[in-house]
Amino acid sequence: MSEAEQLTAQSQQEVLEGIRWNEAGLLPAVVQDANSLEVLMVAYMNKESLQLSLASGQTWFWSRSRSELWHKGGTSGNTQAITSIHYDCDSDTLLLKVVPEGPACHTGETSCFFRELPLSHPAAAGSVKEPTAATASQGLSDCERFAVLGELERVIAEREAERPEGAYTTYLFDKGVDKILKKVGEEASETIIAAKNKDNAELRLEVSDLIYHLLVLLQERKLPLDEIMEELSARHERPRRD
Repeated sequence: MSEAEQLTAQSQQEVLEGIRWNEAGLLPAVVQDANSLEVLMVAYMNKESLQLSLASGQTWFWSRSRSELWHKGGTSGNTQAITSIHYDCDSDTLLLKVVPEGPACHTGETSCFFRELPLSHPAAAGSVKEPTAATASQGLSDCERFAVLGELERVIAEREAERPEGAYTTYLFDKGVDKILKKVGEEASETIIAAKNKDNAELRLEVSDLIYHLLVLLQERKLPLDEIMEELSARHERPRRD
């Protein structure tokens, strides 16, 4: 019987009773984007906040500094819709997969983990091999492989609506469609040059820039990426065999 089937067969109360809360009646909860799989934040839950999360379908936590329950996004609007909750082998840590409505971090960053600690050992930094075309998608579903496009589309839409000062995307929307089109043209030209030079490292960068500016253009024109994907799918449908 799978874990999901066991959870269905058991009552939520029985599961809650099997969880190993710490001496303060809390346990850490890791929150992960269900689409991009990026870790968004880590907070603490008590029994009541977990029950509220299960009942509402949105994340609730316990604030250790304020000693009170808090509904993520209750004031900011940056709520998190829960798609699944797992607990680890020791029953003392939760993993929540969510669909976020806005950034998880109070700074406005998508994830609270936006700062990186530099590695002191060069060998460790160089031990990760660059993915090849044959291995880049190994073990990933199509949804996981292209989740970043949906996340980028969402962030660009937020930038257009909120216009945070100093953001490059804000600058593009403020300048208007002519500036966006100019940037699309520039990035397309630089993509061609990189390809002609047979420089894949540069090509990777230029194609990324081009895709980003195309997504900005689609947002400016209010043309969802889904419609582009539908068009591509329609063009490449396999002919039916009688």
